[in-house]
Amino acid sequence: MVETYNKPMPVLGKVLIIVENLPVPFDRRVWQEATALRQAGYEVSVICPTGKKHTLLEETLDGIHIYRHNLPLEASGALGYLVEYSAALFHEMRLSLKVLRRHGFDAIHACNPPDLIFLVALFYKLFFGKKFIFDQHDINPELYEVKFGKKGFFHKLLTFFERCTFKLADGSLATNETLKGRAIETGKMPPDKVWVVRSFPDIERFKRTTPDESAKRGRRYLAGYVGIMAEQDGVEYLVRAMDHIVNGQGRDDIGCVIIGDGPDYDRLRALAAELNLLDHVEFTGYLSGAPLLEKLSACDIGVIPDPPNVCNDKLSMNKVFEYMALGMPFVQFELEQAKIDAGEAAHVVPEKTPESLAQGMIDLLGDPERRTTMATYASHRAQREFHWDLEKHSLLDAYRTLLQPKEAAKITESVSVSQ
Repeated sequence: MVETYNKPMPVLGKVLIIVENLPVPFDRRVWQEATALRQAGYEVSVICPTGKKHTLLEETLDGIHIYRHNLPLEASGALGYLVEYSAALFHEMRLSLKVLRRHGFDAIHACNPPDLIFLVALFYKLFFGKKFIFDQHDINPELYEVKFGKKGFFHKLLTFFERCTFKLADGSLATNETLKGRAIETGKMPPDKVWVVRSFPDIERFKRTTPDESAKRGRRYLAGYVGIMAEQDGVEYLVRAMDHIVNGQGRDDIGCVIIGDGPDYDRLRALAAELNLLDHVEFTGYLSGAPLLEKLSACDIGVIPDPPNVCNDKLSMNKVFEYMALGMPFVQFELEQAKIDAGEAAHVVPEKTPESLAQGMIDLLGDPERRTTMATYASHRAQREFHWDLEKHSLLDAYRTLLQPKEAAKITESVSVSQ
């Protein structure tokens, strides 16, 4: 009798993902990509900073090797960014050598910001022939222009770094068609080496649940915000819109819950206290899982206060997809890409002012029939389109194109021998 057994699935390739601005698995997009690659047969390692309660320097989650490092500070000025990025590059290089020794990798998958990880990839491409994949989450030259209100030397430097990253990359991933166009036009990437991989919440898990009615504090309406609180995210517009609603128009029936944290959290909460809004505006800090969904399920509308500018106009925002997954109508400014992503789920206000945002919130809350129509549209579109299981095929196609010609030959040979 011949003994038979199942041979282990051949490894399609080994991938090192490097992300500098958020820890993993907190960074949803990076974690989705890492798990999709792992499930498809790749061995995956990740280098990222500590934070968001993820403090272990080394751990393995769902078969993914995670190596974390500390950063010296939360950057705020040019000198702060220099210190942060220099420290990050040092740790990324140090940990990449550890990953190379322990697990090996065929490709470095770099997630910006910043656009400096190409320096790590350059070493491995020159001396080891590794592939380099650029995953563009943000557009840093424009982000600098928005944060500091100027261009100048550092803007030119960031533009240079972005072009170097594209120049070195064997392939590029973009979060929307606008950034794909940027990779092709500005980055001079061949169109067949750029893939759109959009970021969607898991709609099987990210959905309405039993609402936390206490979030309304006895009020009739509740507006909600979820996301990062940095200067460019425009949460100050929302706080000042609530000032206009509560103190300017005397509306005591509208409350607001602001979920998340970031470098602007303390300043924004202090501003709300200064404006006597803490009874109407709740700052929850970072929430996830059931507590997050319970708060959002209590909201009648969502708010996207990110102001239109050269950066925000081009980005797809997680808030858009999250609100739509929950069937939540929302108010936003004239944001070009967000309008495309949201379609009829968004009520767009014409002016970039807190007063205009406030009026948009009041108008939408006062029109329950329109809110129902918008919610239905959002839910149906999310159910139809927002599926990571479909979106990840673009990611896997990129890896098949860039990594697997030689690996596919190995697998074919392996199968032939076993037969």
